[in-house]
Amino acid sequence: MFTRQLILKKIGQVLLHLLFWVGVLFFYTNFFEVEKATYEDTLTFSLFLMPITIATTYVATYKLIPDYLVTKQYWRFALYSGYTLIISLYLLFVSIFFSLIYISHFEYAVMNPLTKNVIFIMTAVYLIVIIMSAFKLLKLNLKQATITNKLETKILDTQLKLKEQELNYLKMQIHPHFLFNTLNTMYGFALKKADQTPDMILKLSNLLDYLLYQSEKPFVLLSEEIAHIKDYIALEKMRFNDTLHVEFNIDAIDESITIAPMLLLPFVENSFKHGTIIDGELKIDIQLTANSNSIDFSIQNSNSENNNLQQGIGLDNIKKRLELLYVNQYDLDITNQGAIFSVQLHLKTVNHD
Repeated sequence: MFTRQLILKKIGQVLLHLLFWVGVLFFYTNFFEVEKATYEDTLTFSLFLMPITIATTYVATYKLIPDYLVTKQYWRFALYSGYTLIISLYLLFVSIFFSLIYISHFEYAVMNPLTKNVIFIMTAVYLIVIIMSAFKLLKLNLKQATITNKLETKILDTQLKLKEQELNYLKMQIHPHFLFNTLNTMYGFALKKADQTPDMILKLSNLLDYLLYQSEKPFVLLSEEIAHIKDYIALEKMRFNDTLHVEFNIDAIDESITIAPMLLLPFVENSFKHGTIIDGELKIDIQLTANSNSIDFSIQNSNSENNNLQQGIGLDNIKKRLELLYVNQYDLDITNQGAIFSVQLHLKTVNHD
């Protein structure tokens, strides 16, 4: 269905083409004009050349180039280009006879010198054809580049959506896993009617707020992640009492450094959940340094030589998140050396503004 906008567009294209060919006619008239030839005769000869030029140009730009050259059917392009050249040359020779018969009245001596020269006529006609063909190729290349860019954008958007969906799925795995462990801890204290229960509920409330709401953000301040690690450690100290020894050493942290939420906390949780009490004590050593370029995090816990279950859902989850969020920007080394289970994470900081 033709809309008004489409009709106006087509009219504009037709007017533009007409304007161009009027310009070509003006060019031919001045190109072939010499002192011996009248302006009227030169204009008449130029008018006869116009259908040849227009036909050859449109065949080249609307058939040969888009249908054969762009689609890489080179032998067809060469074959049909040859046919077009032969036909156009034949018509050019006809134009010379037209000039001799109609304009010069069979008097060869009075013919416009330029209309006798086949090379000169061919140059005038094929110059226009070549220029328009080059313009058509440029236009097609720009159009193809635009299509390619749009396709690449769609692919990137699709990949981004898939990435977001996978990240959301991984977060959904973290939520019940982490919540189950912390609620179990709180349940144990409630049974004991311990005095620390209110403080524990407060810290757990902060952790749950971070887990359920703050973790929905793509990135949070590293200082926030550290604060919730401290809350979690405080909760575990209440549960383990005197059987827990935790060292948490933090260098001065730039307040502007960001990190994916719940990225370090599962490492800490994993150490408490799978660490082994040896000689009446579970030992956990945490080191964290960060600057404007990188974050270095390490955690070690005492471990039984028979405990090979350290890498649960938490660590597998983190590995997948790291690969999605920090591709080629992190190094993760997890080692189980019998008595010690250790994790070393080197993370390049990224500006997410």
